[in-house]
Amino acid sequence: MTTSDFAAYIAGLPRVLAGAAVLFRDVEGRVLLVEPNYREGWGLPGGTVESDDGESPRQGARRETAEEIGLDVRPGRLLVVDWVQGPGRPPLVAYLYDGGVLTDADFTAIRLQEEELLSWRLVPRAELDTYLRGALAGRVHAALDVLEEQGTGAAELENGQRVG
Repeated sequence: MTTSDFAAYIAGLPRVLAGAAVLFRDVEGRVLLVEPNYREGWGLPGGTVESDDGESPRQGARRETAEEIGLDVRPGRLLVVDWVQGPGRPPLVAYLYDGGVLTDADFTAIRLQEEELLSWRLVPRAELDTYLRGALAGRVHAALDVLEEQGTGAAELENGQRVG
């Protein structure tokens, strides 16, 4: 296969997007959510994995967290992988990592990326569905379940729902 044949082959393969986020909590178990200015609803610190530049999902989660909230925290274990279909775009593979429990000093150090975010807040699990929409809500609930289930691996989801 020539170089141009290989390039044509690669160009013809299906595409998939990748996103990565980090789940941070406080000592009471509340989840850190961020409010973007470019769409309705709330989310987690994270964003698109820059795979064309060689970035891995874990690296993307760390970079996006540092950019969005000013905390350069090494992501912990993988909690969830979610395959999310969407209209008008390729499927998204969303990776969600454990960010651990932040201290009061960590929360004080948060500096929002004003180009993308309006605010942040800590939300109890019982109120998450008020802030999170669709697959993201399912992803966060599944991640919290994984954290409660000692000794389990990451949850596999499709469109925010556990597979199997």
